[in-house]
Amino acid sequence: MWPQGMSRREWLQTTSCGIGFVAFAALSTEAAAREGSNPLAPKPPHFRPRAKHVIFMFMQGGPSHVDTFDYKPQLAKDADKPAGRRGRRVWMPSPWKFQRRGESGVWISELFPHLAQHADQLCIINSMHTDVPNHRAATVLLHTGEFRFVRPSMGAWITYGLGTENANLPGFVSLNAPSGTAQNYGSGFLPAPYQGTPVRVGRSVRRRGRKAPSGPSPIPNLKNPYLDRDSQRRQLELIQWMNRRRLEKDQMHPELEGVIQSYELAFRMQTAVPELVDFSRESAQTLELYGIGPSKPTDAFGRQCLLARRLVEAGVRFVALNHGGWDNHRNLRRALSSACLQIDRPIAALIADLKARGLLEETLLVWCGEFGRTPHVQNDDGRDHNSQGFTAWMCGAGVRGGMHYGATDPHGVQAVENKVHIHDLHATILHLLGLDHKRLTFRYSGRDFRLTGVYGSVVRDILS
Repeated sequence: MWPQGMSRREWLQTTSCGIGFVAFAALSTEAAAREGSNPLAPKPPHFRPRAKHVIFMFMQGGPSHVDTFDYKPQLAKDADKPAGRRGRRVWMPSPWKFQRRGESGVWISELFPHLAQHADQLCIINSMHTDVPNHRAATVLLHTGEFRFVRPSMGAWITYGLGTENANLPGFVSLNAPSGTAQNYGSGFLPAPYQGTPVRVGRSVRRRGRKAPSGPSPIPNLKNPYLDRDSQRRQLELIQWMNRRRLEKDQMHPELEGVIQSYELAFRMQTAVPELVDFSRESAQTLELYGIGPSKPTDAFGRQCLLARRLVEAGVRFVALNHGGWDNHRNLRRALSSACLQIDRPIAALIADLKARGLLEETLLVWCGEFGRTPHVQNDDGRDHNSQGFTAWMCGAGVRGGMHYGATDPHGVQAVENKVHIHDLHATILHLLGLDHKRLTFRYSGRDFRLTGVYGSVVRDILS
């Protein structure tokens, strides 16, 4: 407790200042060292990059490729016929029409009328495949390159390799990551400063039993209710001085190094982030473009997309967007229609906005789920998991637009032409950022690790 007759604020200020001459002398040295040892400082790539930033859009649950971007007329011809030898399930054609879109004529489902307007910018990879058919393992594999062990996430590897362009913001931000999935944006054995910073946006918050309007949820502790900025800086200097003394004693303490860096970043974020998440300065036209509005189904994901644009514009290296509702074991017609409606307009707006601002030339967009769905029916109106063939698409910096790459078989069961594994997708993303996936390594437990393990090849045919 603070002394009687003294307020908590006064006591904190007094404590922050009462360090002594030796401590203050050390602090000035530590401050200088701190400025020159930022692990998030920009780093040179291995070769000339095509992209500077990545916006990675994860559709949790596994989007049905045969209903979205992988047109399969054979399913309509074989409707209700037995799928496989045992005949327990039958082929289920897509309930939605496909149409060639753009000058390139790529096939896109009617579920994406707004995104289809950017067909000539999309590189649709129809030959994705992964190792496991269950959600958690496949999700971890997509985000970290390994499903059996804890490994650094893709965003952490990229931030480790390139740093960030804005010292006041994290290099890696994860928007609305599902609960229990910290591994998807974690740093694993990489130093803690490279892990993703989770941010909640576009979800309603309950306050005293009442539901507040949908909008960016406040990031906790952005403002100190007890200290002004100068007093908080002095208090932080004291804490950092003690931390660094302990680090000198231990010599090797990765967790403590991470704490030191995260404290400094958090202090700087208190100035930069409030303005960044404030959409009040955006024009009504921009908000309408992204489908942002309290009663609109596009509001939540529209806010993610708009914030993603603002983050890359501010210099953040890797932004992960998350959207659920794609696990369609039943109610495919209703659930898939709803999921596509929520993201179609916001993603189209993001592409248009980035292009108008000259950012699409240096920003890589990636859309993907952990796997796809089966082309045969389940539960009368649903589709099961399918890890053997599914679709992802890329857009922006360094990618050839208006094309399909690879193919699944006539029914969409498995990839058969120009197959692309998750490791190949990772290698290609790193390549576009100017990073050789074989050279981006970190020595841990006696050997060099990399995002792609001992696998992965750059898909050069999709590069512009």
